[in-house]
Formats: sequence, C-alpha cells, structure tokens
Amino acid sequence: MESRQTPPGKALTIFRRCATLQGMEEMTYKSEYFSPAATLECGQVFRFFRDEERGGYFFFSADKACFLREEGEVTRLVCEDGDRAYFENLFDVNADAAALVEEAKSFGVPFLSRAAEFSKGLRILRQDRAECFLSFVLSQQNNIPRIRKMLFALCAALGGKKKFLGRDYFSFPALSDIAAKDEAFYRALGFGYRAKYIPRDAEMLLETDFSALGKLRGEGLKKALVAYPGVGNKVADCIALFAFGDKSAFPVDTWVERLYREDFGGRETDRAKINRFFTEKFGEHAGVFQQYLFYYKRETERG
Repeated sequence: MESRQTPPGKALTIFRRCATLQGMEEMTYKSEYFSPAATLECGQVFRFFRDEERGGYFFFSADKACFLREEGEVTRLVCEDGDRAYFENLFDVNADAAALVEEAKSFGVPFLSRAAEFSKGLRILRQDRAECFLSFVLSQQNNIPRIRKMLFALCAALGGKKKFLGRDYFSFPALSDIAAKDEAFYRALGFGYRAKYIPRDAEMLLETDFSALGKLRGEGLKKALVAYPGVGNKVADCIALFAFGDKSAFPVDTWVERLYREDFGGRETDRAKINRFFTEKFGEHAGVFQQYLFYYKRETERG
C-alpha cells in the first residue's frame, strides 16, 4: 500500500492503490470537508447518479468516470488507473476547505456562518471547460433533473460508449462532433430554444484559446464569456466559477435573490446590483460563499 500525508486542514489524507479491483485506484479523504452529496447535488455539475445499492455516486466528467461513497469520517473515490491526477485536480482536493469555512465565518454574518458550517463538505469543482460551458448554456430557464436528462441524451447521441465498475456510460462528445450537428438535431434531443446555441457555441469553442481565457478574472472574464451565444450574466458567472476557477464570480439565481431579500435585508431587484452587493461584500472568495449560501438555503427550506 502506498500512502502519503498532507498538512492539517487539507482534504487529501491518504492515497492507496485498490487491492481488490484490478485496474482501479482508490483515494480516501476526510468526509468533513468532502461530502459527495453536497459537492455533486449543489447544482454545479449534472452528469452523475446515485447508486442506492452501492450507497454512493457514479460521476462522469469528459471521458472519465469515478465512484464516490461517504463512509463515516471518510469519503472514498474509486477511478481507473491513470485517472487519479485528473480527479484530484477536478475535486481540488488540496484546497484548504477548512480555511475557506473559517474565512466565511470571519465576516460575522450569522446566516453565512450557518451556511458555511452546514456546507463545509461542499467542494468547488475545477471542471472540464468545454463540458461545463455547454452544460450551463443548457441550464438557463431550466431545472436540474431536466438539465441532467439533456446532458445524458447528448452524450448517448454523440459520445463514445464506455464501461466503469460494470456500468455502461457515454463520454462527453468532442466539440467537433457537437458543432457538426444542426439546430434540428438538438431540438429532437429536447433542448428547446437552447438548441440553436449548442452547435454555434461548440464551433466558437473550437477556436477558443482556453489558456488565454483562463488568465482573465472578474468583469474581464465575464465580458469575454457573454460574447458567446446564449450566455448571459448568470451563466457566465457559473462558467467562470466552475470551469475557470474565478472564485469571486457570484451567480445570482432565484434562490440567491430570495436569500438576498429574506436573509440579508436587500431591496434591489436588478440581478446585476445583487451580484455587486455580494461581490463587494465578500471579495475574492464570494463565489465559494455563494455555493454555501445557495446550498444551505435550498436544502433547509425547499421542504
């Protein structure tokens, strides 16, 4: 068994090669700061499903798959040999989650403090940029079950068939394959008015220098993102936060509008002004705190 220790406060605690599953690797983390449920079901990602029999989650990203299960004080992640680095990066396992929770509490805002404590197992993902981009284009005026259905349909139609832990799945399609289909194809998949954006965005993304785009932050990044068809301010903030690691990006949706009024005493109705209120108040990690606030509000009040 191979193992390694990391400094206190980090999520990653042990790495070991699976002895029982040939061709697989298993990593073990502190579940206090890595909850599969909070991380996957907070609305930042959509290609996953809960396996009740195994008591965990199958999660898919790009052309890869992993399985996550929380067992008491640990969260176990199983992936194929060679994919460990990909998933460690995606789940940002070396980010100091404890420090972010303490930073949130340091503002002295009772609602944020409660939200941070409740959501401390929620990790902000560093997603495949093309997949994240198109996922949030599909997310506009939509609900999570329908977004997930659309993405699984897209992958089944254009992705490659693969198998992981006995389960068939489809990889996220290549941008060139997505761009090659027309609007009618995506309307047939049930994308509605969003169908017109998908092939156009895929074509533009093929020409995008992701490295250069990833160097932008704040309003500069948002301005670049809203230049793509079907990307408004909220979608741009989601892409900036979840695909480009801009932790100051603060998406404003219905739940955030509601907590702004009910828990922060806000009176603005313009989402741009609500966004500015939170980003100016919470600074460089406002987007992380947005996820704490959103997840806490939704989970405790939706009944």
